[in-house]
Amino acid sequence: MKNAAYCLFETALGTCGIAWCATGDSDSRPVVAAIQLPEATRQATESRMMRKCGSNHLAVPPQQIAGVIERIRKHLEGEVQDFRDVAVDLEGATSFFRQVYEITREIPAGQMRTYGEIAKAAGQPGAAQEVGQAMAKNPVPIIVPCHRVSAAGGKLGGFSAPGGPATKAKLLALEGATVNLSLFS
Repeated sequence: MKNAAYCLFETALGTCGIAWCATGDSDSRPVVAAIQLPEATRQATESRMMRKCGSNHLAVPPQQIAGVIERIRKHLEGEVQDFRDVAVDLEGATSFFRQVYEITREIPAGQMRTYGEIAKAAGQPGAAQEVGQAMAKNPVPIIVPCHRVSAAGGKLGGFSAPGGPATKAKLLALEGATVNLSLFS
């Protein structure tokens, strides 16, 4: 990430992290480069955030990023937010992963799509497994709502964030989705 900086912030779920970078020109606004959901401790969250963004530059967020932080806080308190307007840096992602992230950003809060449905929407109906890989590598969870993507057959599927499927179920419940917790496998 180009000149990434990050900060930690408290939410209803625990300490989260956010990293941002400039897009290049001097008049550009910062874009979100990474989001870290809560780990077991604040220190673990910060350590993961530094690895994720490749920076140890802890900083005060600029106004635009502070606004995103406030929206994430509200979302995690159950006041559902629409993050489709938040600019993100997906420079390190493959073109297929970027396409998957764009499709995923269009899933309305409280709804879910399967890995297969996302693959089909991306024009590669046999690529459900690759969609799963994109979700596992999503650098900006919540903004790219990978928690809204599930396995086939009504199963919740995995979730690479701390807490795994339980965190996924909690995020979906915050958005008003009906989640059958017996379908984790």
